[in-house]
Amino acid sequence: MTKGESFGPFSALPSLTVPLKLYTAPDATLEFRLTDLTCDYQIVHLHMGQAGVQLGQSAWELYLLEHGLGPDGRPDPNAKDIGDPGSFETFFTETSNGKHVPRALFVDLDPSPIDELRTGPYHQLFHPELLINGNEDAANNYARGHYTIGKEKIDAVMDRVRRIAGFLVFHSFGGGTGSGFGALLQERLATEFTKKVKLEFAVYPAPSIASAVVEPYNAVLSTHSTIENSDCTFLVDNEAVYDICRRNLGIPRPSYEHLNRLIAQVVSSITSSLRFDGSLNVDLNEFQTNLVPYPRIHYPLISYAPVVSALKSSHESFKVSDITFQCFERSNQMVVCDPRKGKYMAVALLYRGDVVPRDCNAAILAVKVKNTFNLVEWCPTGFKLGINYQKPMTVPAAAEDGGLAEVDRSVSMLSNTTAIAEAWSRLDYKFDLMHSKRAFVHWYVGEGMEEGEFTEAREDLAVLEQDYETIAGEAAAVEAEAEY
Repeated sequence: MTKGESFGPFSALPSLTVPLKLYTAPDATLEFRLTDLTCDYQIVHLHMGQAGVQLGQSAWELYLLEHGLGPDGRPDPNAKDIGDPGSFETFFTETSNGKHVPRALFVDLDPSPIDELRTGPYHQLFHPELLINGNEDAANNYARGHYTIGKEKIDAVMDRVRRIAGFLVFHSFGGGTGSGFGALLQERLATEFTKKVKLEFAVYPAPSIASAVVEPYNAVLSTHSTIENSDCTFLVDNEAVYDICRRNLGIPRPSYEHLNRLIAQVVSSITSSLRFDGSLNVDLNEFQTNLVPYPRIHYPLISYAPVVSALKSSHESFKVSDITFQCFERSNQMVVCDPRKGKYMAVALLYRGDVVPRDCNAAILAVKVKNTFNLVEWCPTGFKLGINYQKPMTVPAAAEDGGLAEVDRSVSMLSNTTAIAEAWSRLDYKFDLMHSKRAFVHWYVGEGMEEGEFTEAREDLAVLEQDYETIAGEAAAVEAEAEY
């Protein structure tokens, strides 16, 4: 690539404000032409921190299979017969010699996860200038990711972002880079790309599993910083996904790879309409339009079905009605909370594969009459339907290793429900336990953060909890009045 040349939604500028560990292209396969930029709907994936980077690798692994591409981004002659390979341009830039390069930027202040990408099975796939790392990690500290180490990298990251239709941001709320740098990046995106769609896939702290003691601090601070800057945030927590892998796939000790491959199925379903044909396709703008009744209430709950191992698939039913009902069960949702204790404000059902609208509508009608399904009175329709013809694919894995069964159809459910307030309440309680003793606060103040930001962030989360409670209370009052 020549100095100053640009490609896809990114531009490589001749100079950077900070030293970065960048690799040059090993051959001429990464040359780009400005004339290749023919796609009007370009989506950029931004992967922040260890969780975002590792989840991103699983997502792109699945995208390659779905589009019939090999690990180097070229068409794979041994790929399965996938029929329609879909639209490459939305997620990939095609070079003059037929290589497809992901429109993805990977950033971690810790060099290890990025180095694993550079040397792993997909080292020829990603453009080397879009793999950015620091020389020291954020030490699970929001303030290091947001104020000190992160600020050294933010300009270099923004330099690479250009002409796009929207952003998909992958990060965790609990890590130092994911929370701090993720929040800093979204502040800049909100300032410089005010009208572009910004969707988050965020790994939320699990109720009983923690990778760092200060996760509650990081998560509350990150939520406070990003709540005004994200259009829609899809939450997953590791404990819920662990349970799905153990129960449905028979994996006694799931690894992060198992978790990320399952989450990648949801990410792929949400984006399949941008890449493949369907009778009811959904673009990024429609998610916020149909799922977000109020700007701050933008944290849909994710469910996915079917999740079944290859060993058990012959004993399962995969009818549209069956997989739809599974999405409304706690055992298939990716955040630990009880939807029976809340009210649904909106639901998006995204079907893939051998599905017809008649079967989907029949399944929705059957859901609506169930006693366990409670919809707020002021949203009588409640459902957004998406149908994509592309059959779901799975990353090859041995059945005994918990490989997902190949199925003809699947559904991802995104539901905005007041029940998720349970997760916020749990997080706030853990925050209060530590902050009441000012435990660990000095590590954040030492990185240039004002101590008052803790109080400000906690108060903002209290308001968010109250927002959900108000909606649930109003819905209950309307129901009581109707019964009277």
